[in-house]
Amino acid sequence: MTASLKPALAGMIAAALALPVFAQAAEWAPTKPIRVIVPFPPGGSNDIVGRLVASDLSPLLGQQVVIDNRGGAGGIIGSEIAANAQPDGHTLLIASVAFAYNPSIYKSQVRFNPEKSFTPIALIGTGPSALTVNPKMAAKTTKELIDMAKAKPGTLNYATAGIGSFQHLSTEMLKLLAKINIVHIPFKGGGPAMADVIAGNTQVTMGSLLQLVPHIQGNRLRLLAVGSAKRNGAFPNTPTVAETVPGYEANNWWGILAPAGVTPEMVRVLEAAVAKVVNTPDMQKKFDTQGAEVLYMNSVTYGKFIKAETTKWSKVVRDAGIKAE
Repeated sequence: MTASLKPALAGMIAAALALPVFAQAAEWAPTKPIRVIVPFPPGGSNDIVGRLVASDLSPLLGQQVVIDNRGGAGGIIGSEIAANAQPDGHTLLIASVAFAYNPSIYKSQVRFNPEKSFTPIALIGTGPSALTVNPKMAAKTTKELIDMAKAKPGTLNYATAGIGSFQHLSTEMLKLLAKINIVHIPFKGGGPAMADVIAGNTQVTMGSLLQLVPHIQGNRLRLLAVGSAKRNGAFPNTPTVAETVPGYEANNWWGILAPAGVTPEMVRVLEAAVAKVVNTPDMQKKFDTQGAEVLYMNSVTYGKFIKAETTKWSKVVRDAGIKAE
């Protein structure tokens, strides 16, 4: 190759790498804005993650990516809207761990088949639950909290975003394994639940660390432990719940689904775009600083992951006797 051709080739390669993912694949390309349904209100972990990735997806897909919050019924309403959308690649759903356990809780209300109504696109990331209490409480460790609960069963309260929320299930798992009795106080959303614990009306809340970080850093909530299998990089000195309660592990996760019926070409293009967005140092840093981590899985692997999570959390729902009201 002549020296004169080398700069030209380098320029061509750089230009190709900057192209939208569909341009390189010479496949399907979106023709209008892409709607990403978040089946929860603004401010929750699903919403935070959805907005983190949406802006970076736009240039790769050549269309604006718009967040559409459709909260209600623990994520059922927004998920149903996504399931019934045209499978043309222009409507996507941000799914979380709630997608795995909702069918067990809302049996009569789920008017779609979680497995057959959707096609997995990719897993984006994961983050642990976080056991937090009002800073005025005497308990400074998980053991101290458990000891308090055992000394006076039924006197401590824990706040959640509602029946069937991640906060609810992650705390019920703790109750089952630690054999304690603390009373569930459901609210209409994670924000009101956190506010009630901060105000001191309820004592405990156990939600996604990603959502609780600002309140922990502002000393409005005291972090006792994280629900992951290993300690969290954002809070390396904070123990895991499992260090006190063996076998405990509760992680939220976030991924993207499309309505069933999207073509393999659509899946490949969307999957490639998500991979490009999340597997960058900048995105990994954004997740890390909020106590979460990027965990990319392609369509096939993500589908298997959802099945395993559904099995795990269905057992928690059954053993704790959780039912929708």
